[in-house]
Amino acid sequence: MSAMWKPSQSGPTTPSFNPETPRPVAPASSTEYPNRAPITAGDQASIGKGLIIKGEITGSESLFIDGKVEGTIALPGNRVTVGRNGQVASSITAREIVILGKVRGNIAASDRVDIRAEGALTGDVTAARISIEDGAYFKGGIDIKKSEAKSAAEIKAAAEIKSFSATASPELSRLTQ
Repeated sequence: MSAMWKPSQSGPTTPSFNPETPRPVAPASSTEYPNRAPITAGDQASIGKGLIIKGEITGSESLFIDGKVEGTIALPGNRVTVGRNGQVASSITAREIVILGKVRGNIAASDRVDIRAEGALTGDVTAARISIEDGAYFKGGIDIKKSEAKSAAEIKAAAEIKSFSATASPELSRLTQ
């Protein structure tokens, strides 16, 4: 039972702590981790700068790498961010790849690759979009592939235009005569 302070009491009483009451947790702001890219959705795993991983990494969440990784990284629907301290000697397959550290290996992104000013990539890139900031190091080839979502939308739009022009052609020919 906790004692409550009443205006008639002369001093404050110390409130008792109830471990069952949940405390609100403040969301982590991007200013806490200046070398991390902001998380857009879902969970994000992290490999700290004191860790060295050799082997295959697969999964269903985004990954932040600030340590050393050797092997393959396959996170097709997620983001892989190589932090400023990150050193990766691996092929990377992901939806989105952001490079602030050093990567040696081929990378493939279904959406985009972003090489920041302090980043370095030695290897080939396959992506729908790529961004290389001034000051970044890049040595390799680039293959721009249209994303599947865009291709489906373009096919649908072309089909709609074709069907519209087929129905409009007789009317247009009568108007022009």
